[in-house]
Amino acid sequence: MAKKKREKISVAKEIDGMEERLAACRDSLEDVDYKLRKMELTEEGRKSLEKEKNSLTNKMSHYEKELKSLRHENRKNMLLSVAILTFIVLVYYCWTM
Repeated sequence: MAKKKREKISVAKEIDGMEERLAACRDSLEDVDYKLRKMELTEEGRKSLEKEKNSLTNKMSHYEKELKSLRHENRKNMLLSVAILTFIVLVYYCWTM
């Protein structure tokens, strides 16, 4: 299902979206860390925040892996574009000589 969604959106837009989600996740993680350090919490509240922190950390890890994969795909697309352009320029050069 993710592949079908990926086909409809360009890789660059997917990278932008993933970076936005990662930034939002980092902001949320900073908020949770701040609450854990500065606020006086009950044991239940602390456990809840620790659970949320672990969840955010796992989500960030997943987003970073996906972002790495998308950047690799983007690099492959760029190399293919450069190869095609080089081929076209070479053919044009040979044709006009």
